[in-house]
Amino acid sequence: MIGVELALMLRRRRVWLCWALLCALPALVAVLLAVTGLAPPPGRGQAFLSAVVSNGQIYPAAALALVLPVFLPITVAVVSGDAVAGEASTGMLRYLLVRPVSRLRLLAAKLVSVAVFTLLSVALVTVTSYIVGIAAFGFGGSTGGATPTVVGFGAVPSLSGPVIEPVDLVTRTMLTVGYLALCMLALGAIGIFFSTLTDSPLAAALGVLAVVVTSASLQPLDAAGAIEQFLPTTHWLAWVDLFRDPVLYDSVSTGALVQLSYVAVAFGAAWANLATKDVTS
Repeated sequence: MIGVELALMLRRRRVWLCWALLCALPALVAVLLAVTGLAPPPGRGQAFLSAVVSNGQIYPAAALALVLPVFLPITVAVVSGDAVAGEASTGMLRYLLVRPVSRLRLLAAKLVSVAVFTLLSVALVTVTSYIVGIAAFGFGGSTGGATPTVVGFGAVPSLSGPVIEPVDLVTRTMLTVGYLALCMLALGAIGIFFSTLTDSPLAAALGVLAVVVTSASLQPLDAAGAIEQFLPTTHWLAWVDLFRDPVLYDSVSTGALVQLSYVAVAFGAAWANLATKDVTS
């Protein structure tokens, strides 16, 4: 069942279109920065942006920050919202469940498919932006700051100042990819839940986006302080702490726990709804 769902996902044009658009945006921004030279030079302006234009290896972090607030959630909402509702709207869900297939097994396969999509989405953005960043800005050779410090080949400055060696950089980048994929999987699980409530993939996708907008709107409100730590978008930027030295794992582990909780609750709600839903008549 999982293999069937993965094959079905990879055959859909909108999935490939989502990946292409996600990768195209950071590439376009990198080209504009390289051509126009509008980013501040080292020692002036924001240190992170200065480091990006002086060392292309850091560009994947900037690219992930670029697609995270809007574009990545939209693609996850589109794919997860179509998971069940798309088949229900065409009548395929009815024929699937006529066969001796457990509804829990079907939902689990849908979740795995969405998980693979989110992981590949973040990984593709990371790999593409790394290639484009190196091509546009090179490997660099000094850290940012008022007095640039020469670093070894392949090394990059951390957000705290000390240099991150190449092997360490790969490890931190992989952790970032995994963490952001988990954050998007939480949205994907919510999308699957909404997808079991309606036969309209668009309505399910809009439901996911409504959750994102509501969460982001509540974050800056003092009145929502009591629930801020439990909002899905609160911990999205915790991955930035992976590029500090020493790494601040507390915020990342807290964020991962919150996202896993959303995955469990949303998937459980989706199963409870689909298990009692009459889709075969």
